[in-house]
Order: sequence, then C-alpha cells, then structure tokens
Amino acid sequence: MNEIQFRAAEEGDLMDIISLLANDPLGKLRESEGIPISEAYSKAFEKIKSDSMQELMVAVSAQDEIIGTFQLSFIQYLTYTGGLRAQIEAVRIKKGYRGIGLGEKMIRHAIERAKIRKAHVLQLTTDKQRPESLGFYKTLGFNNSHEGLKMHL
Repeated sequence: MNEIQFRAAEEGDLMDIISLLANDPLGKLRESEGIPISEAYSKAFEKIKSDSMQELMVAVSAQDEIIGTFQLSFIQYLTYTGGLRAQIEAVRIKKGYRGIGLGEKMIRHAIERAKIRKAHVLQLTTDKQRPESLGFYKTLGFNNSHEGLKMHL
C-alpha cells in the first residue's frame, strides 16, 4: 500500500473519476458514465480546477491506475474569527482496493491538506444508507457533533 500516490486530478482522469463515483448503489442512480463524457462533467471539472478553494484528488497505484478519489473544499467563514473550514466530499475507492487501508490513507491525506491550508475544522457528511462509512469515519477521529439536513432543489 506504500506505493500509492496522491495528486491533483487532471482532465484526462475525468472518465476514471466518473466511473468511481458511479460504482456504488447510490452512485449508479445519479451518475452518467456515458461516452463521450457529459459536457456537464467537463464544465464542473473546469470550475473545480480554476477554484483555489477546491482540491479534486486522485489516488494512483504503482501501476499508474486511478484507484480512489475525493474532493476537498475550503469554505471561508466569519465564525471562528474568520476561520477556514475544509469539507471532504465524494470519497470513492475502486472495487478490489476496498478494505485494505486505502480509505484511511486518503482521509489522512485530506487531513494533512486541511492542516497545510490552516483550516480550523474538517467536516464531512455520509449518507445514512452507508452506515459502514459512519463507523469508518468515527475510527479516524470524526464525531457526529451536529445534525445535518439537506434539501434537494
């Protein structure tokens, strides 16, 4: 597992990232893996890449295969004396690489990135349909200190 490298996603990684996002029961319902790649994904990727408050990351194996991804967003607040929050989203690992410690490495990498940027808190949400994810995040030191709500528009 030491041969895993993390780097910023590149445009050529987009198809692999979309495949990772679609490769679970919830993702299959909301993602589109079609070829050519939907223009909506390409536009979103360009916005993310051009925003200094966003880091779209990939985990790459020694064989140069994209095996994981996550997005780290930095949110400027007035609270906490103008503090900066980091938020992890879209954590995905390729089948065949799950359960071997890659998820922990990815989250620890995100924690280090947040510390480097001087964020005062790192937060995330996980779908209630993924109870195993909640337990995993708790083992890494996250706690459910708040109740989250969403409204799909």
